[in-house]
Amino acid sequence: MSFIVGLAAGYVLGARAGKQRYAQIKKVSGKVWQSKPVQKQVAVAKESARTKAAPVVADFVADAAKATSEKLRASKTIPSQVSGGRDRATGGDPWVASTEARGEDPWATATKH
Repeated sequence: MSFIVGLAAGYVLGARAGKQRYAQIKKVSGKVWQSKPVQKQVAVAKESARTKAAPVVADFVADAAKATSEKLRASKTIPSQVSGGRDRATGGDPWVASTEARGEDPWATATKH
């Protein structure tokens, strides 16, 4: 993080000093970026992201997909559970009524890929 702050400060100072100073700062920052210690830290960061962050992200995505799937399954209207002034067979939903009238399962139709 401090390296990025240093680059930003160098850029601002270089821009104020003119093109020649900017070119000098760009050259030096390129050398610093290509240096062995910096590249070693870049490699460490990449490896850390691959071994530590990737599984966490994969678990997060899998959990989110599972939760979404469960919510979608739970939202499927079961005619016996529909109450109020709505049509008990369709839940008051005209789309559900039209798919059922065609002999189709509304849930299967809605979730078709």
